[in-house]
Amino acid sequence: MWHAVKTLNAHNGYVCALIAKVARYSVSAALRKESVALVYKSHGDPMQVLKLQKLNLPALGDSEVLIKMLAAPINPADINMVQGTYAVLPELPAVGGNEGVGQVLEVGGHVTSFRPGDWVIPRDAGLGTWRKELVLKEHALLRVPSDIPLACAATLSVNPCTAIRMLSDFENLQPGNSVIQNAANSGVGQAVIQIAATKGIKTINVVRNRPNFQTLTEYLQSLGADYVITEESLRKPEMKDIFKNIPHPRLALNCVGGKSATEMLRHLQHGGTMVTYGGMAKQPVTAPVSSLIFKNVKLCGFWMTQWKRDHEHEMGELNEMISSLCSLIRQGKLKAPAYTEVPITDYKTALENAMKPFSSSKQILVM
Repeated sequence: MWHAVKTLNAHNGYVCALIAKVARYSVSAALRKESVALVYKSHGDPMQVLKLQKLNLPALGDSEVLIKMLAAPINPADINMVQGTYAVLPELPAVGGNEGVGQVLEVGGHVTSFRPGDWVIPRDAGLGTWRKELVLKEHALLRVPSDIPLACAATLSVNPCTAIRMLSDFENLQPGNSVIQNAANSGVGQAVIQIAATKGIKTINVVRNRPNFQTLTEYLQSLGADYVITEESLRKPEMKDIFKNIPHPRLALNCVGGKSATEMLRHLQHGGTMVTYGGMAKQPVTAPVSSLIFKNVKLCGFWMTQWKRDHEHEMGELNEMISSLCSLIRQGKLKAPAYTEVPITDYKTALENAMKPFSSSKQILVM
C-alpha cells in the first residue's frame, strides 16, 4: 500500500513537472508570437509611411533561425527603398532596413551553422532588419564574432564590405599609391580611409563645404585621411601642391556624380579607374573626352548587393572578407562610422537625423 502511494506521488510529481515545463514553453512561445517592426505599406516619405506595429512571427521551420535583433543602422539605400527609388524593392507591406546584427534565440532541427547565443548578420538585402525579432532561413545569415563592438557588427555587411571590395577588385594598389574619393565622410568613405591606411595607400578625401569643415577634417584625419578637401578645391590650382607629395591617384571612388565625378576624373593618372557606387547629386557621370582618349581612364560601377549575389555559392570568399574586416576591428584599425544610438520606439527622430543634409552621424536603431 505504502509503495503504491509513493509510486502515485512520484507519478504525480512527474506529471506536474511535465505540465509546468509545457506551460513554460507555451508562455515562452506565446511571448514570441509577435514582434514589433517598422512597416511600410506604400512607398513615399519615410516619415509618413513607416509605422511601428506588431507582426506575427511564423512558426520556426527545421531549416530556420529565430533571431533577436540587437541593432540596425539607417543607410541611404534603406531610405531609397522606402521611397521606392532603389534598384530592388521588396513586396509590400515590407519591413524597413537591410543591415544589422542579431542574436540567435532558437534554431530549427536541421540547422547546423548556428546555435543560440551566436551573433548573425543578414547575407543579402531586403530582409527587413528594423524589428525586434524575425525568423530567417539558415542560408540567409552569416555568423560574426560577438567580441567586436555592437556598432561595428551592426554596420559591417554594407559599408566596410563595399570599401574593401572597391580597394581590392579594380586596381592592383600598392603601398604609396593614392586613391581619391568624394562623400568621404559617408560610411563607405570612412571605411575606405581606414582600410587604405592599413595598406599604406594615401587618400585624398573630398567633402562638401560646411560650417564644421575643420572639425570634420580633424575627425577624418584621426581615421587616417592624408588630405581632406572641399568639392570646390578639386577645381583649383592648389591640387598641384598635393601631387608634389603623392602620385596622382590610380583609383577614384564616386558616390556623388555630376561635377564632382568629372573633376575627380581629371586628376586620375593614365589608365586609372573611377568606380561609381552612388549618385547623391542625382546627376549623371560626365567624362571628359580627353580623359577617355588620351589618359585611357576606365569607368566602372559597383553594387555590394550584386557582388554578394554573384558570389552566392562562394561562401569561402565572403567569410574570408568578413573575417579580415573583423580582424581589423579587433586590432583597432577599423571603427564604426560616427554614430548615434536611438531606441526603435524613437524611430522618427532617427529618420529625421538620417535625412538631414551634412549629417555625419550614422543613426543606429537599438532594439
